[in-house]
Amino acid sequence: MDSFNLTKQSKKPFIIFGILIIAIIGVFLLSLNLGYIRIAPFDVLKTFLGMGTDKDALVLFQFRLPRMVIALLIGAGLAVSGAILQGVSQNGLADPGILGINAGAGFAVVLFIFFFQGSLTGLGTLSIFIMPFFALLGAVLAAFLIYVLAWKKGVTPVRLILVGIGINAGFAAALLVFQLKMNPRDFMQATIWLSGSIWGTNWKFVLATLPWILILIPFTLYKARYLNILNLGDQVATNLGARVEKERRILLFLSVALAGACVAVGGGIAFLGLVAPHIARKLVGPKHQYLIPASALVGALLLLVADMLGRNVLQPSEIPVGLVVAMLGAPYFLYLLMKTP
Repeated sequence: MDSFNLTKQSKKPFIIFGILIIAIIGVFLLSLNLGYIRIAPFDVLKTFLGMGTDKDALVLFQFRLPRMVIALLIGAGLAVSGAILQGVSQNGLADPGILGINAGAGFAVVLFIFFFQGSLTGLGTLSIFIMPFFALLGAVLAAFLIYVLAWKKGVTPVRLILVGIGINAGFAAALLVFQLKMNPRDFMQATIWLSGSIWGTNWKFVLATLPWILILIPFTLYKARYLNILNLGDQVATNLGARVEKERRILLFLSVALAGACVAVGGGIAFLGLVAPHIARKLVGPKHQYLIPASALVGALLLLVADMLGRNVLQPSEIPVGLVVAMLGAPYFLYLLMKTP
């Protein structure tokens, strides 16, 4: 009986993975049909087979599909970033959006846009691939400031959150200064983007984001055992032979890099990195070998659903996906904050 229960428990995460993948596929297919221009399921199939109209092909392949793929990539990246932060800090309230890491990345990207006259034409296509590196620099700066200012004989969860909120506010103020110097069109573009709008709706942005996700998430999964060890406490981890500070720095860099790459394309999407790991932890448990892929799938599903709702609820207007996620995530954050001793 015990061996049967053990086998059942070992299969549970993979069953959950399968259910999440099926849910993502279902939402993906539904989202293909919905939008300002509705396309019937049969017409979607015809278009994929090369027998659809030019209009349907343009809508699907040039606008809708790249946006949906980016939503999947960003959702997975931000969720894994949040899972790493929560594991390293042993703080269930950690999230790259709440702690100001997203704000630091956003600040660097707005600087980049500002100095290239608010557009991506300054360097042509190359600028799209440079943006994630600028976002990474901004995210690293924010993470460094948070760590330094929160350190006081260690970093407590509450102090980390409070310092992160302060850093977030500081970067938001700096962002506003540069936004006010922009022309009205660029100001509106920056404002919508910072609220969490998946504005990179072409395949170039997909190609700019894809390598970061495909490299960093598998590497994080490779490092998952160190997250498990770090959760045992520094002393126990050291006794087990782990180089605690080195592994912590590597994991923090992975989290910051994922957040920066996602912010470069998706803007300031907060709370996703908080909510997705918590849902994943309830589904598959605390082992990071399972938690990280589950977080990636949950994050991808949540952002895909949020993007679908944002595009369709107030047609022809569009709600930035970051606001949809915030409406879902903010109450959960308050709930977790009240539960934290």
